[in-house]
Amino acid sequence: MGPLCTSHSLLQTLAINALLLARQTSNTTHHSLTPIRQSMKATLRYLAGIAGPSGFGSNSTAEQVTEDFSSLLPSNLTALITGATSGIGAETARVFAKRGVRVVIGARDLRKAREVREKIQKESPNAEVILLEIDLSSFASVQRFCSEFLALELPLNILINNAGMYSQNLEFSEEKLEMTFSTNYLGHFLLTKMLLEKMIDTAKKSGIEGRIINVSSVLHSWVKRSAFCFNDMLCGKNYNGTRAYAQSKLATILHVKEVARQLKERNANVTINAVHPGIVKTGIIRAHKGLITDSLFFIASKLLKSISQGASTTCYVALSGKTEGVSGKYFTDCNESNCSSLANEESEAKKLWNDTYALLHKRLRQATN
Repeated sequence: MGPLCTSHSLLQTLAINALLLARQTSNTTHHSLTPIRQSMKATLRYLAGIAGPSGFGSNSTAEQVTEDFSSLLPSNLTALITGATSGIGAETARVFAKRGVRVVIGARDLRKAREVREKIQKESPNAEVILLEIDLSSFASVQRFCSEFLALELPLNILINNAGMYSQNLEFSEEKLEMTFSTNYLGHFLLTKMLLEKMIDTAKKSGIEGRIINVSSVLHSWVKRSAFCFNDMLCGKNYNGTRAYAQSKLATILHVKEVARQLKERNANVTINAVHPGIVKTGIIRAHKGLITDSLFFIASKLLKSISQGASTTCYVALSGKTEGVSGKYFTDCNESNCSSLANEESEAKKLWNDTYALLHKRLRQATN
């Protein structure tokens, strides 16, 4: 779920995403150019959909990036996707199923999940789609989900930590923790931790590299060090919805950095990477009617990605042979890109991982007493 999922006014939404586009494109340019030329060149590449080193670019769709190597995929791959009841997650599930991957959808709303499965199987009658309930803001729900999945005794080759939320208003989970941080980061941290050994074991037995994808956002680069305090994020201190979302997405990248380091240290055949799906079209803008807003939408639509384009980077990193052995990286438009300097700090990544593990260990112990 991207930063457009808000109740901001139309103009605020367009302004935010124009800034996001500028930040996104400027992160992929050559350092020998001046900042203005960098931004102009990258923006033109983005708008034109010019392919990067991977052969794909901002205009590439999820089907396009998986078409050439779909026949090369190993049989019986299993992918677990959170938040696949709409948007990018649902498109990722559809394309995976079309490419012969068994899909497990972890969803809070099973009714919506059943609708997605029905659409997938209508297009791909032989698709195997399994539905399991999960509320990522609840540690107990994540634990139940993992127990139910492991009881199926399926392999686990791919884990897509896709689910996300944005809230303008301060909300708390059942654990009394700020909801956005709980859902977007803490829940996925626990999910990954509980399923990591399964992924390592699957990779060892099958000889097929396991892949974990954290869906992040370019908005992570807005977070300053002074605004990234673990305890403050847990309690929602001085809450601001956009900042909370950005903090959670920075945390997902730092999670990638530290888990990648741990996996390398263990010599495990599992990789983990973060992706920015792009600035994706949602219904928020089209809800506004009128000549001016329709004109603004027409302009904005040239900058925004379709849902299929938004899902392309996730699908590419998860299934492409070109990303074999690549771990701890950040991708945009199906190409490796630069994340913020804070997101690259190993010490910050390790500290966040340790703080998170300590919190979860304490809370889960309390829940069993």
